[in-house]
Amino acid sequence: MTKILKFPKDFLWGSAISSYQAEGGIEHCDWSKEYSAGKACDHYHRFEEDFDWLEKLNQNAFSFSIEWSRIEPEPGKFDYKEIEHYRKILLALKERNIRTFVTLWHYTNPVWLAEMGAWTNKEIVNYFEGYAKVMAEQLGDLVDFWVTLNEPMVYLKAYCAGRFPPFQKRNIFNFRKVFNNLIKAHQKGYHAIHEKKPEAQVGIKKTVSYFEPARNYCLIEKFIAFLLHYSANSYFLKRIENTFDYIGLQYYRHFRIVFYPPFFRNFDKRVNDIGWEIYPEGIYHGLKYLKRFGKPIYVTENGLADAQDKYRKEFIRDHLFWVYKAIEEGVDVRGYFHWSLIDNLEWEKGFMPRFGLIEIDYQTLERKPRPSAFYYGEISKNNSIKI
Repeated sequence: MTKILKFPKDFLWGSAISSYQAEGGIEHCDWSKEYSAGKACDHYHRFEEDFDWLEKLNQNAFSFSIEWSRIEPEPGKFDYKEIEHYRKILLALKERNIRTFVTLWHYTNPVWLAEMGAWTNKEIVNYFEGYAKVMAEQLGDLVDFWVTLNEPMVYLKAYCAGRFPPFQKRNIFNFRKVFNNLIKAHQKGYHAIHEKKPEAQVGIKKTVSYFEPARNYCLIEKFIAFLLHYSANSYFLKRIENTFDYIGLQYYRHFRIVFYPPFFRNFDKRVNDIGWEIYPEGIYHGLKYLKRFGKPIYVTENGLADAQDKYRKEFIRDHLFWVYKAIEEGVDVRGYFHWSLIDNLEWEKGFMPRFGLIEIDYQTLERKPRPSAFYYGEISKNNSIKI
């Protein structure tokens, strides 16, 4: 028997992208030297076409980032033509009655800032504050929700695993400096936006993975799972606890912890195209954990690499089932954003992983919606799922 699960009134249904991954033509940031996005999806010039798809798919919200290197190509000098470009983007969304989530920093830094040491240099906090003030002043009338930083703990892998620029492995000294500067930048950015727009909603996008012991009777595995949860999910939020109006939850990964190498042992009954286990229940545990902060929660990213669209429909349904269960149990969840609207550059993994509801032909840049896009569109239209 089919059961219909109705979501709360005014629930936001959306999708997301980031500037470097989708816009194309970004040449003056630290990522462009090592992982050139080239023309990417050319969202910079084709945003109207992409937003038409938002309408066709019944989405009422959209999340994107501003490219700092476009806005401030030199220290303290702002490019108002580029600011006007983002204003056009916001106006195009408003004309379609689509709520806007705008991220100020999604991993990339202007080249001039990278040359100064980027997040290892304490001056970045003041530069970020100045950037946030200008954005709030110039665009704040069109932004519904601000995001200061995207996944700061993921970015910190640049200083332990060397995955991102500046590719430093096990640099504990710089790791600590970057961690503290990210905290201070968020706090200053939060206050800077509120100074210009007191009524603004300002939050952060935070990855919350689900760590569980493989065996509940094994105290070592329980302890390791606790430490990983505290360090990866909890510590940053506790440090900024009084400076966010909402929390953006980003959920992708689940880890079963064992006490012997390689320390993770998932069952991997289903995995996506880049080998990540599909584990919908994990989003429920993340939402239940975030409830303790007493703030509204938006699932600002959740998705999978699935070029053949084999699992995406089921993935969306199953994750939303667990989101609904969390809401039933009193968690204040107010929206869900699928990652991503369109295929794009998946950072160091290149263009191979396909996360989009809409497929991109990188030769012609043709947009073609996958079957799961229409499935998600019906969910958005009806504000409900069928199970």
